[in-house]
Amino acid sequence: MEVRIQKWGNSSGIRIPSSMLKNLNIKPNDILNINQEDDKIIISVPKKRKISLEDRFKAYHGKNLAKEFSWDDNVGREIW
Repeated sequence: MEVRIQKWGNSSGIRIPSSMLKNLNIKPNDILNINQEDDKIIISVPKKRKISLEDRFKAYHGKNLAKEFSWDDNVGREIW
């Protein structure tokens, strides 16, 4: 498929047909890899890494946002 390079601000770009985007499950603002090999430009979808919950917690160094709470008496029709 041939596409035309078009001027976008200070850059240039191509339009990717919506049928290709749909087939590859690519949505606006998704990240793609772009590489140059000799006279070719290769655009590819990066492999998604699966991160375990344990690894996510290891990487977190922020504040603990959990606050203390108490189980108060029933107010309405709730059943405990």
